[in-house]
Amino acid sequence: MILLGGLGLASAAALAAMSPITQDQAYHAFADARPLLGIPNFWNVASNLPFVAVGAAGLAFWRRDAAATALFVGILLTGFGSSYYHLAPDDGRLFWDRLPMTIGFMALLAGAIGERFGDAAGRLALWPLLAIGAASLLWWRWTGDLRPYVWVQFYPFLVLPILYLWFPATTGTAILVTAAALYGLAKALEYFDRAIYAATGDIVSGHTLKHLAAAAACYALLRYIAQRSPLTAATRTAPDTA
Repeated sequence: MILLGGLGLASAAALAAMSPITQDQAYHAFADARPLLGIPNFWNVASNLPFVAVGAAGLAFWRRDAAATALFVGILLTGFGSSYYHLAPDDGRLFWDRLPMTIGFMALLAGAIGERFGDAAGRLALWPLLAIGAASLLWWRWTGDLRPYVWVQFYPFLVLPILYLWFPATTGTAILVTAAALYGLAKALEYFDRAIYAATGDIVSGHTLKHLAAAAACYALLRYIAQRSPLTAATRTAPDTA
């Protein structure tokens, strides 16, 4: 826990030393703006349906685990929030796209803490982490500065590999690696939105594919939670290949 706190303070201090980060308005100009069935930006809207499906499936099975419940609520609401944003992209709607994602990021971190330090520690960490995630977006809305939100995205993906690989507690590491790889792919597809749209002859954009890759990462998390089991003392020192 000392390591987690130290990394959190160090990363927050590094961001605080930077100049404020503002939202680039060009971000809202996605490559594929084609309407269909009366729905603007149809494919960027419709490609959020897998988030709804994964979130609903998760909530159907894991209601007694607070962190897992929050994770799947975040995934479910990401489908709705992102669809709402893509109907008419602007900063105001982007807030509702990003808010559910902070729920997911923070819930995933709280779940990892609970697996390693006990359920009580995970429950204790969950609500403050969710509050930090929401506060980061409120700060952006009030000041225009994205630095706290950048931290909310960056910090879990800094410490989660440390927790999962250096302090193994459950089976399923290979599934988590798959989820991380899919999320990385999603970020790359987002970056190359226009290039992919042009390369496919205006058939599919990088951002649409980004939604599908990110939803696949969420499905991998669903599979992880479905099959995870505590490692025995004898297996904690050996790499997990489940």
